[in-house]
Amino acid sequence: MYTAITFIFAILALLFIVWGARVLLRGSWVLGFLRGATGLSLIAGALFILTVAADIYSYKHLLTEKSIATVSFVKTGEQEYLAKFADEDGLSQSFTVLGDQWQIDARMLKWKGPVAGFGVEPAYRLDRLSGRYLTLQDEREKAESVHTLVESDFGVDVWFWVKSSGRLGAFADAEYGSATFLPMEDGAVYDVRMNQEGLAARPLNNQAKRALGEWD
Repeated sequence: MYTAITFIFAILALLFIVWGARVLLRGSWVLGFLRGATGLSLIAGALFILTVAADIYSYKHLLTEKSIATVSFVKTGEQEYLAKFADEDGLSQSFTVLGDQWQIDARMLKWKGPVAGFGVEPAYRLDRLSGRYLTLQDEREKAESVHTLVESDFGVDVWFWVKSSGRLGAFADAEYGSATFLPMEDGAVYDVRMNQEGLAARPLNNQAKRALGEWD
């Protein structure tokens, strides 16, 4: 009985092999498959290019130094502040920042080679806001706070590709622009400015000026 069952299944398998081979060897099917595969590859490539374009579009061109954001602080506890961040487009975000000082970072793309030859200016995208403690012991023992300001869409990160790829380095440099760590103070407001060298933050009110004076 088991021999008969095995034989039946072997015959069925052989029939399926012959059937599959006939389908695969039909010229029209092969050409259709190739056309379909080529079309799907082109569509996939187009979608990938669109995601790369969307990521690049999230960067802003930098012509001259300009104000790109304001950051204000409200003290909520010991070495704890509520930071209110507002960028040039009016987008507002709030974060809990731990420590004594704060810093803001931006990603910068500086074009070179043939791209720069077309007059494309450097571009930037705000990246993160972080806190820092004054003492090394606090840095080692206490919780840190790093907040992302803008994330890459669709999982594509052109800046990272340029940073990690030697080939793309012929077209652009990927750099971090960081403002110097500045003191956090209850009620302090800072103006964040960007130029082609990086970021700078300046006090906008008396609380921020006083904090800088005491820190210096």
